[in-house]
Amino acid sequence: MILTTERLILRPWEKSDAESLYEYAKDERIGPVAGWPVHTSVENSREIIRDVLSAPQNYAVCLKEDGKAIGSVGLMVGDQSNIGLPDNEAEIGYWVGVPFWGRGLIPEAVREIIRYAFEDLRLDTLWCGYFEGNDKSRRVQEKCGFTYHHTNENAPWVKMNDIRTEHISRLTREEWIQGSK
Repeated sequence: MILTTERLILRPWEKSDAESLYEYAKDERIGPVAGWPVHTSVENSREIIRDVLSAPQNYAVCLKEDGKAIGSVGLMVGDQSNIGLPDNEAEIGYWVGVPFWGRGLIPEAVREIIRYAFEDLRLDTLWCGYFEGNDKSRRVQEKCGFTYHHTNENAPWVKMNDIRTEHISRLTREEWIQGSK
């Protein structure tokens, strides 16, 4: 499945994206605040594409102008999510490379994933989380219509071997429809 927006192409990750992924995912301002370790090599990024990013409903965020992967957006439907959801709900995850911050690209990608989730997949509820201090991620959620639901304090985060506070927000199909009018 390929999705498009005004400026972006959202497409499945490919092995050939490993160099581009590494270029952005090696930056310490990206992964750790999002809950995953920085990438250590192109080969490491290739493994992440194979083992993580090739999951269903996971998309490379690419600029239409050159097709290069600059970030990621995806849905973790039902039990694919780490917050334990039923099959008619999903969690959204996203990030974009530092050179593309502040251009509204991730809100644009997330809005398209929301549309796809509610219109095409007919999901009922979308969830999204951000770790304490990740104000950029919080702002994306606010811009896309998510509202605060609850906070998980002192949550063990295995990928980073630490303890975190995660804020969870939610958007229902009904709220999205109302906001679209």
